[in-house]
Amino acid sequence: MDLLKLLYFLTLVSTGVGAKHADLEVYWKSKLPTSPMPKAVRDIVRNGKPPGGASFSVRPDRIPLRIYRFTAHYSPTEDQLHYHQKVTAFFLKKDLHRGSSVNMQFIESVNDTPAFLPRQVADSTPFSSKSVPEILNKFSVNPHSAQSEAIKKTIAECEEPAIEGEDKYCATSLESMVDFTTSKLGKNVLAFSNEAPKNAGKIQKYGIVDVSKLNNDKAIVDDELVACHKQNYVYAVFYCHSFQNIDAYMVNLVGADGAKVKAVVVCHKDTSSWDPRHLAFQLLKVKPGAVPICHFLPGDHIVWVPKH
Repeated sequence: MDLLKLLYFLTLVSTGVGAKHADLEVYWKSKLPTSPMPKAVRDIVRNGKPPGGASFSVRPDRIPLRIYRFTAHYSPTEDQLHYHQKVTAFFLKKDLHRGSSVNMQFIESVNDTPAFLPRQVADSTPFSSKSVPEILNKFSVNPHSAQSEAIKKTIAECEEPAIEGEDKYCATSLESMVDFTTSKLGKNVLAFSNEAPKNAGKIQKYGIVDVSKLNNDKAIVDDELVACHKQNYVYAVFYCHSFQNIDAYMVNLVGADGAKVKAVVVCHKDTSSWDPRHLAFQLLKVKPGAVPICHFLPGDHIVWVPKH
């Protein structure tokens, strides 16, 4: 009987996902008619694979989620620190202008990125640490595999309490991500992610061609935005959190080999509450609260801003 239930569940998921994804672009246009679907979402909607143990690759954790939780302590591994020293992980706001250069790597989404689950399936699918054995069983994931460890880590990070100044939510469907974002920013929002060619995956020097601000300079209150970070999971899950006192920019860059990239940059105007041991301070040799600090978003992450 358990086997029959499992087969029924997997059939429901695989057929439901395909049918639902055909409607997700229509859903997006109905909910967010003024915001084009960003590439990070578009790639999943159009190319996402049905969930299952063999359908997702565990990406190298060179830019872990904890690096974006700025008041929490983050101790990079030796491999992560070496990577951050080769690329421009963080930089000062004063260097965000035409003519500046950065060392960057813009990685395309992996070809076997998992699809979004339909909301009704996602809402009825267990997503908690105590349910990990059930999750591994439902999606035919080897308990001793790298995929299993990635699933456990993603759930554990989603279950961590929010840090100071953070309002967080793990979206297990596209619809729940849109709902969280619009509950924070209102229904008139815009979503952005990087646009990079396939040959932009190597680390190289990029020159900044121009910079465009995405959020409102004339806001009466501190600007708020929502960032959603794609997680390693058996289906598409995004760790979303909102912050205030932040600016977002779309930056056009040209690589040394001629590759043209549009990339999202987020600048934190007040870093006084960040952990003094955070990697950004180690790399930039500055103290908390001294100067605004910026960073690029990875290619499969999304920033949401109120439309102005």
